[in-house]
Amino acid sequence: MDRRAIGIFDSGLGGLTAAKVLEETMPCENIIYLGDTANMPYGPRSREDITRLALQNAEFLLEMDVKAILVACGTVSSNALDKLRESFNVPFFGVVDSAALAAAEATETGRIGVIATEASIRSGAYRRAIEACGKNVKVFETACPSFVPLVESGHFAAEDTKVRAAVEAELSALKRFGADTVILGCTHFPLLGEAIAEYLGEEVQLISCGGEAALALREYLHNENKLCPDSEMGGRRWFTSGDTAVFSAGAGVFLGHSVETEKAEF
Repeated sequence: MDRRAIGIFDSGLGGLTAAKVLEETMPCENIIYLGDTANMPYGPRSREDITRLALQNAEFLLEMDVKAILVACGTVSSNALDKLRESFNVPFFGVVDSAALAAAEATETGRIGVIATEASIRSGAYRRAIEACGKNVKVFETACPSFVPLVESGHFAAEDTKVRAAVEAELSALKRFGADTVILGCTHFPLLGEAIAEYLGEEVQLISCGGEAALALREYLHNENKLCPDSEMGGRRWFTSGDTAVFSAGAGVFLGHSVETEKAEF
């Protein structure tokens, strides 16, 4: 067993979709979360800038001796995961491959949609990962640049008129494509999941990239005998590079419990 914490980072609140799965499936694990809200959104940034921020976030978590890092950010996973693995001697888990496999296994029509940030779509990482699964599929990718700012500003309820307008504007072409399975390729997007599901239709299966990555990490820790013992509840530390009060408010709503956020100093 390994009592060290699991590190998670994202550009903001989105990675909490992965943290929530870890809390639900591995309550005894210690978790250290970093939301780099001072530098979000990552999606419009260059690959070089994304890599710089990813290395900075990983170094912050590694200073706390984490046993593995979940890169709960589709943009970083698509653009900088290889660099992270080359740079540090700790297991890194991205959100692309596990989501691609889940989508390939779930589709019945072979028509898969991917929605993500601009940088993730530009990288082509999701398309390559889906096609590498060896199935005869058609992939439709589209960037949704308005989604992350919406979530970070507290707009994610399905009945919110801003959310409804953004979902229709961003996903109209995907709806015409007729995918039966859609990867939510940014960890912020499941927070809009209810609105997305209502717009696309209940017959469309949504795959949470962060949730699938969290399950892949759990399987790794189990296989490597690195899970914490079941006799005690794990500790939690929440960090942000931005406003701690704003982060606590947003995180608490989504996670369903109060969050005391610490300031991350780089």
